[in-house]
Amino acid sequence: MSISLYIDENVHRGITDGLRIRGVDVLTVQEDGRTSFPDPLILDRATELERVLFSQDDDFLAKANHRQDK
Repeated sequence: MSISLYIDENVHRGITDGLRIRGVDVLTVQEDGRTSFPDPLILDRATELERVLFSQDDDFLAKANHRQDK
């Protein structure tokens, strides 16, 4: 089973490149034309695309937890 990632714009390109070199299916927010979109829309987009969101933004964890609590 392979995991498809949706990479947030705050993730260093070196990480994205390294994942790709290792054969991981990666789509960045920038490639998807979603640069500077609000975090809730990025979360929605990752869900829509059925991809795991990869972010280094501490705010994302709090927002994701808040959504699960509802």
